[in-house]
Amino acid sequence: MSTPAPASTPSSSRTGASGARSAAVRLRTRGRPQRRGAQSGATPRRSVLLTLLTGLVLIYSLVPLLWLAINATKTQQDLFNSFGLWFSGDFALFANIAETLTYDGGIFGRWLLNTVLYVVLGAGGATLLAVLGGYALAKFDFPGRRAIFAIVIGAVAVPGTALAVPTFLMFSEMGLTNTPWAVIIPSLISPFGLYLMWVFAAQAIPDDLLEAARIDGSGELRTFVRIAMPLLGPGTVTVALFTMVATWNNYFLPLIMLKNPDWYPLTLGLNAWNEQAATAGGEAVFDLVITGSLLSIVPLIIAFLLLQRFWQSGMAAGSVKG
Repeated sequence: MSTPAPASTPSSSRTGASGARSAAVRLRTRGRPQRRGAQSGATPRRSVLLTLLTGLVLIYSLVPLLWLAINATKTQQDLFNSFGLWFSGDFALFANIAETLTYDGGIFGRWLLNTVLYVVLGAGGATLLAVLGGYALAKFDFPGRRAIFAIVIGAVAVPGTALAVPTFLMFSEMGLTNTPWAVIIPSLISPFGLYLMWVFAAQAIPDDLLEAARIDGSGELRTFVRIAMPLLGPGTVTVALFTMVATWNNYFLPLIMLKNPDWYPLTLGLNAWNEQAATAGGEAVFDLVITGSLLSIVPLIIAFLLLQRFWQSGMAAGSVKG
């Protein structure tokens, strides 16, 4: 007499079903190429071509700075009698710095203070306006928003030199030429900074966070200062550096706006020293021009080094954002 087969229990049936699904998954994935780096412990592949290109870009960027630093240590005569990328017999860096700061009644210090003034008021104001405008355009809906977007994009595409002559004519009618305001006021407008802050604010500030603050009774100004500003830190620093470098290196606008050397920035003043050799009876001071150029980039390097940590904090915050 045959014994009936035992009935399958629910646990055994679930086990069989899961095994069948696993087998089906293995069959479907068999033969598929595994993605690069999917295995644990896999190291990224190194590109020799990319390394060479990066090295060329690095050399291209550092050679002019190296040439400037080396030639600032030479005397006027050694500039023409020695190799440009190596030192000469006499190390005259400190003597050149002292002469640069005292030449022509110490006018270099005046040019440096003028440049700092233009950067603090012009670049600082441009950064503030870009942050306020970018936050408003990103987080508020109002009539004409699309038209403003089109105007900002169009302004980014227009080079600053194309607006120099109309700006000069307008400031001439207002009697502001040959004054610091002729350099500061045009520097307050930064279409690229406004667009950058617009895009950054749209991604960095969650709408739910602003709504929660408004529900708790926080006003718009307090919400902006206490919540939005800390989140906009990396973008604000980026815009500040861009506008600062643009204002510090601005040459064409002061050239057409200023006639009084007492209001020259460093770019215009060093060019005036450089052109002395081409004038009748003028004194060639190429060693002072090179030393002054080296001194003029030191504040920019310090600013980049001091503000670099804000970029790093912004990238770290973005990496852990849920």
